[in-house]
Amino acid sequence: MTVILVLMTFGIFLLIDYVRTQRQTAKQPVLQAVLREAAPRIVPALVAGFQVPENLRYHAGHTWALSESRDLVRVGMDDFASKLVGKIDSIALPQRGRWIRQGQKIWTIFRDGKSVDMVSPIEGTVSDINEAVVKDPELARKDPFGEGWLLTVQAPDAKTNFRNLLGGMLARVWTEESALRLRKRMPIAMASALAQDGGVAVDDITQHLPDQDWATLTKEFFLS
Repeated sequence: MTVILVLMTFGIFLLIDYVRTQRQTAKQPVLQAVLREAAPRIVPALVAGFQVPENLRYHAGHTWALSESRDLVRVGMDDFASKLVGKIDSIALPQRGRWIRQGQKIWTIFRDGKSVDMVSPIEGTVSDINEAVVKDPELARKDPFGEGWLLTVQAPDAKTNFRNLLGGMLARVWTEESALRLRKRMPIAMASALAQDGGVAVDDITQHLPDQDWATLTKEFFLS
């Protein structure tokens, strides 16, 4: 009788464990869907011919920051920058583990023997770099908010840093002002390069600029 009771008890525990496992399995797809839904997404918006995703924050030097967790931030160059620099020959990114400050020159873009620095929108330790961009720099120009991201930064004071960045309506107004400043600096015959096909700026504004103006313009707009 004792053996039978032990076997019955063991069987009950197995049954309970089976039911619990089935419930967890059933919940798993739902949980994964919720996690996917909660992941940061790039929300597109077109301002003065340039993409300005609304869920990003922007440094006035035309770099962006996206909070991926409480203190992990992904950064890159914005659409205005990618179109202004034009075709990229190479990008020099900082080493992992390097401490960077908000507004500090942090990566260098090279084109046709010329170079321009860009500044970091965030402060912290470089946790990762996008090796794909190092191998194919054109990713940063063609998809600056997606596969063309440049760094991830462990930012212990990210909340404070984000207060110094532009977002929402401020980012839209700033982009419009940047486009207006650029248009005024370009020859009248070339100003149309900022908008085509319903207001989308061309992919390589640089080819419409006199060679002697490229370095001056990029450094002016990138605050470097």
